[in-house]
Amino acid sequence: MADRIAPREKFRAIAELPDYQIDLAEAALWIAAEEQPGLHPAPWLDRLDELGEQLRRRLRGVRDEIDRLDCLNELLFLEEGLRGNSENYYDPRNSYLNEVLHRRLGIPISLAVVCIEVGKRAGVPLEGVGFPGHFLLRLARHPEIVVDPFDQGRLLTMDDCQEMLSKVTRGSVGFDPALLRPVGSRQILQRMLNNLRGIHLHRGEHEKTISVLDRLLLLDPEDPGPLRDRGVLHIRWGDPERGVEDLEAYLTAADGAVADQEEIAYLISETRRRMTLVN
Repeated sequence: MADRIAPREKFRAIAELPDYQIDLAEAALWIAAEEQPGLHPAPWLDRLDELGEQLRRRLRGVRDEIDRLDCLNELLFLEEGLRGNSENYYDPRNSYLNEVLHRRLGIPISLAVVCIEVGKRAGVPLEGVGFPGHFLLRLARHPEIVVDPFDQGRLLTMDDCQEMLSKVTRGSVGFDPALLRPVGSRQILQRMLNNLRGIHLHRGEHEKTISVLDRLLLLDPEDPGPLRDRGVLHIRWGDPERGVEDLEAYLTAADGAVADQEEIAYLISETRRRMTLVN
């Protein structure tokens, strides 16, 4: 049990920090550590430091921002062999930063985290872009330069972004340049956790799904959504008392401003009725 408690407490401490103080790589590694007892971030942070130092040496005398980005892409994607895991996209290991560094396989957001962290260490500042359905990057000092980490760091035009959006949303969302705004570390961690939530839920992995929802609430205690989802899952998976507690907290936090208020209130009522019959 101790191995599982330590990562949660470490993650809690990071989640309480203001966004600009969050160490994205360390937080992502504590997410992995909850799933992999005994994992410690230190060796993997050292690995990011090594990659950053390699890149920094290559950048001596390189001034052009595109050329500096090309050096990062060459190191990470060509030499280190990082690539998108299109063959097994929903393997949870694609979301664990240590596994991404070890296996050199990931999904857009985890590959983006590697790029951000290595770039940060070498003076190539990159920002995460929470594009719908496909996480992207952009150069912090040249935000018009957009990068796809899942496709070997390919530079994207606005037409490319529009085409990508059309594919991932099946044309249901119209393109808006605002979709290319940067997101902070907290939002990146939330998106990583939401990916894991979907994977674990699809697999019927009760404890892991609940664990993800717990950490989402640590990142944003005022977001009622994870409370609702956790409550419903507790009821579905045999812990009605905790489920009712979460759903009542959800209704209190939402303060009537949710479309599913009547549905949730009915679920609470029915669950209480069944609990009474059992007891």
